[in-house]
Amino acid sequence: MTWARHSGSSSAHDEDSRMGVLRAEEAERLAAEHCRALVTVAGHSTNARECTELLDMLGLDAGLWRER
Repeated sequence: MTWARHSGSSSAHDEDSRMGVLRAEEAERLAAEHCRALVTVAGHSTNARECTELLDMLGLDAGLWRER
């Protein structure tokens, strides 16, 4: 009986594919967390100016909320 050898490229491609899926899932999780943070900050702000200042201090981008 002989053993079949598989080229390493298939295995490398599978690994790249899995990593791509993991990166996409992580990006989606972070975007959802970012949106929850935006809603929390907006809910606790007394006005739009304060909300903008708090978002800036926290490094959050309100543009992400508009994209979702």
